[in-house]
Amino acid sequence: MGVHEAVVSDELLEEFSQEQLQQVDAIIEKYKGKPGALIPVLEEIQGVLGYLPHEIQRRVAQGLNLPQSQVFGVVTFYSFFTMVPRGRHTIRVCMGTACYVRGGKRNLDRLAQDLGIDAGDTTPDRRFSLETIRCLGACGLAPVIVVDEDTYKQVKERKVRAMLEQYE
Repeated sequence: MGVHEAVVSDELLEEFSQEQLQQVDAIIEKYKGKPGALIPVLEEIQGVLGYLPHEIQRRVAQGLNLPQSQVFGVVTFYSFFTMVPRGRHTIRVCMGTACYVRGGKRNLDRLAQDLGIDAGDTTPDRRFSLETIRCLGACGLAPVIVVDEDTYKQVKERKVRAMLEQYE
């Protein structure tokens, strides 16, 4: 048993199953001692857990014998990584100039109000995460909202709620 396995906080046991924590440890073990392992380890662990809370980062640092600050630095530098739980569905509202002028901000405000969260947050039931994006490169279709892989063009504020009903 490695150092990273020795301490399992109650917080981790409440949030993740023993099986998930064993998967985390197996990922760390698979990459241990390999140069450049940190990013692949974090990617795989986020794939298993959905996000990278401080306790998991600490576990990775101990398991790979790295400073905790290095792990934290990588997690916060790359936008792919998240330290907060993500929703089953990610809503991205384009806030580029064309989308903003044609109603993107109103759509974002409507979503925030309907979901009860701000951009960057996740609903308490983890159904949705709400994000803004600078530009989707679809200015002719403005305003654009992307839910998971589905792109919605020329979205009207009054249609936002109906758009989300199909996502469980």
